[in-house]
Amino acid sequence: MTQKPTFAIENLKEPLDIMSDKIERVKTLIIGSGPAGYTAAIYAARADLKPVMYTGMEPGGQLTTTTEVDNFPGYPEGIDGPTMMVQLQQQAERFGTEVRIGMITSVEFSKEKGGIHKVIADNDKQIEAETIIISTGASAKYLNIPSEQRLRGGGVSACAVCDGFFYKGQDVAIVGAGDTAAEEASYLANICNKVTMLVRRDEMRASKAMQHRVHSIKNIDVRYNTEVDEVLGDQVVEGLRMVNNQTGEKEEIAITGIFIAIGHKPNTDIFKGQLDMDETGYLITQGKSTKTNLPGVFASGDAQDKEYRQAVTAAGSGCMAALDAERYLASIGSVEEAVADKY
Repeated sequence: MTQKPTFAIENLKEPLDIMSDKIERVKTLIIGSGPAGYTAAIYAARADLKPVMYTGMEPGGQLTTTTEVDNFPGYPEGIDGPTMMVQLQQQAERFGTEVRIGMITSVEFSKEKGGIHKVIADNDKQIEAETIIISTGASAKYLNIPSEQRLRGGGVSACAVCDGFFYKGQDVAIVGAGDTAAEEASYLANICNKVTMLVRRDEMRASKAMQHRVHSIKNIDVRYNTEVDEVLGDQVVEGLRMVNNQTGEKEEIAITGIFIAIGHKPNTDIFKGQLDMDETGYLITQGKSTKTNLPGVFASGDAQDKEYRQAVTAAGSGCMAALDAERYLASIGSVEEAVADKY
């Protein structure tokens, strides 16, 4: 099943200012879950910011669709994504985070330092927050063909760095033509027997340097003007049927894994027009911090990171966002001391 963006703009039936009978005031509101959101919640709760989290409709984010997580510190035997997210939620709740399964459907950020940010949850509940931490994540783009969707988690992946290890010494395929696809093809070539790279056009979009790298690796077979016709296999990936989009010729190859590297879409549509973002929708933060262009609003995880997109880096930025939020609250006199004085 295609992973839907966790957050989207909804048309409200009532304006924000006439919902006063449902107003709730919180110190820190976390929008989204996953490693970034849960880590932010743990740190915010330990700092007595009494965080309230709205998880979105897919609590835990992209990791809930990952069968094995082997590259997150602290799990020597590995762990499956859903279990890891349950444990992170339990840890956040242990320190006092209130976790709610629901959607933030509208936002109205204050532009003033010390101002109150207004949001609507589930279309009918108004919340006023002194600080907001955004951890809405990003959704991998897929080809959206039935066989691909059916075999997600059974050999179809959107992250070579996350899952490539499981295909060590095997034949795999990768779909994509940009720098990310080229980097992941190079990564896979180091651990897999053969990598077949499908490029839809007659040239790659990757930089010249990345194209040269790909073409210099002997076990990468680049197929231009080639697309996926069908992913083969019942329970797991067993092969791939490709089609040349110029000649219509089809070919089947035996593979055990296929990696889709055609990009990600950050789940940030709801913030358009208020928060600064790049041309692809990733939130822009200031310097090495998680601060956005608006005071009291912080961005963490894949909603602002298009470079690394790993669970561990998302968790790190969630920690940073909570620290930034407490320091901000200290600067406006809402908490007694900054987090730097506590840890």
